[in-house]
Amino acid sequence: MRCPFCAFEDSQVKDSRPTDDGAAIRRRRQCEGCGARFTTFERIQLREMTVVKSENRREPFDRAKLERSIQIACRKRPVDPARIDRLASAIQRQIETSGDNEIAADAIGEMVMDGLKALDSVAYIRFASVYKDFREAKDFEDFAGTVSEAGKE
Repeated sequence: MRCPFCAFEDSQVKDSRPTDDGAAIRRRRQCEGCGARFTTFERIQLREMTVVKSENRREPFDRAKLERSIQIACRKRPVDPARIDRLASAIQRQIETSGDNEIAADAIGEMVMDGLKALDSVAYIRFASVYKDFREAKDFEDFAGTVSEAGKE
């Protein structure tokens, strides 16, 4: 594993343990070049997934990109980072166990929206504003109205 500080090729594993949800192995490493310590995560990957974007463009599924978009929606919200990680893991498992090697970006967006709806309503609206491409304040108002109405049921 390459050191993120000095780019030295070798590091030594100092400690390994499963994550809280058991979906990954957390490894504490120490660079043999500069001595810096860093953490890596090892996750199960069932298969290579391809995301089909607009205009039929294809790119490999990137869990880090999924997690980043959820984190951005949850920024400055009282959402535990572990819950964000569990949501990303659940979506990744759902994608990998779907049986297909390709998945539409829209389908991933809907999965994220469903997860955020249960996690935090403000994060849900933030994500929806980008995902559904809100153009004006009325779009926010209409969408927020559907969220608050759903909460009253």
